[in-house]
Amino acid sequence: MKLLLDSTRCQGYGLCQEPAPEQVDLDEWGYASVRASEVPPGGETAAEAAVTACPNSALRLVK
Repeated sequence: MKLLLDSTRCQGYGLCQEPAPEQVDLDEWGYASVRASEVPPGGETAAEAAVTACPNSALRLVK
């Protein structure tokens, strides 16, 4: 499973990092970046929560 970020949709709310701090970093303005696209074992629930938390659908999961 991969966590992908469409940076053109990210508005810098930073809501995605709280559920998945091991997978999502924020810059000083709150814009997200994904540490590694591959979701680590056991990280699926956190990745799904991060996707759900984004109000602009900038994150998505693909299998």
